[in-house]
Amino acid sequence: MGASLSSLTENESTANGRPGLGDIPENCVACVFMYLTPPEICNLARLNHAFRGAASSDSVWDSKLPSNYHHLLDVLPQRIYEGLSKKDIFAFLSRPVPFDDGNKEVWLDRISGRICMSISTKAMLITSGEDRRHWNWFPTEESRFHVVAYCQQVWWFEVSGSVKFPFPPDIYTLTFRVRLGKFYKRLGRRVCNFEHTHGWDLGPVRYELFTSDGQHAVSEYSLDVSDQDDASANLKRGDWIEYKVGEFIVSRSEPATEVRFSMKQIDCTHSKGGLCVDSVSIAPSDLKAGRRKGVSKYQ
Repeated sequence: MGASLSSLTENESTANGRPGLGDIPENCVACVFMYLTPPEICNLARLNHAFRGAASSDSVWDSKLPSNYHHLLDVLPQRIYEGLSKKDIFAFLSRPVPFDDGNKEVWLDRISGRICMSISTKAMLITSGEDRRHWNWFPTEESRFHVVAYCQQVWWFEVSGSVKFPFPPDIYTLTFRVRLGKFYKRLGRRVCNFEHTHGWDLGPVRYELFTSDGQHAVSEYSLDVSDQDDASANLKRGDWIEYKVGEFIVSRSEPATEVRFSMKQIDCTHSKGGLCVDSVSIAPSDLKAGRRKGVSKYQ
């Protein structure tokens, strides 16, 4: 079978006169590639010269880029992407592109070419966030931004932020990534400390999002899963969890969509603390659902 495939990938026709894959015109291959995913295109590019040429065609990769991909390039110095082919631009944008002083990142999903975004808590407003008696920052390799906010003890808990971006038309899901406890490494092993973790079992945390065109979503979750026995029983105290705030729909890229989001627990009858807040994530809803594992909370 391997010998047969090898003969089909040669540029010449096979010995018995039947055509091989190498006889397919490059423009025909390019037309087929427009219906394939980027990883599939890159794999097929290794077959022969015609496939390799089609896999580098600007027309193929233009169909994989979002219609307004130039907005992603606008956050970069022009010298970085000037002269790049569409294939190279796709490869470049499929890696996180930082903006807003490095506190936000946007990138293209490598399979679908759709836009995803992550926003660090460094880019958010935290009530009493400057008071070291209540909040601290500590570095960690478990965050894409290498730092997380740690709530030691507060009565009024509120974290909010916003982003304005020309999202391509799609349905997007917004989530907060948080975890109970403070973690560190001891003798090379990851250790969780719940010394300050309290109050989250006394009332739910409220999550909200608003968009500039009037969309609104709200959800509530109890953050302390230590005593819960439900569909989320595979979650353990100390796991990073993505809490779904809601969805919003973008029908057109212009004008840019502004999204405001928050998580809060403002019942001041009790204090709460011992919680890490890492980031907010925005991604197409079906991508979120397809990659969801046992570290997410969706209603």
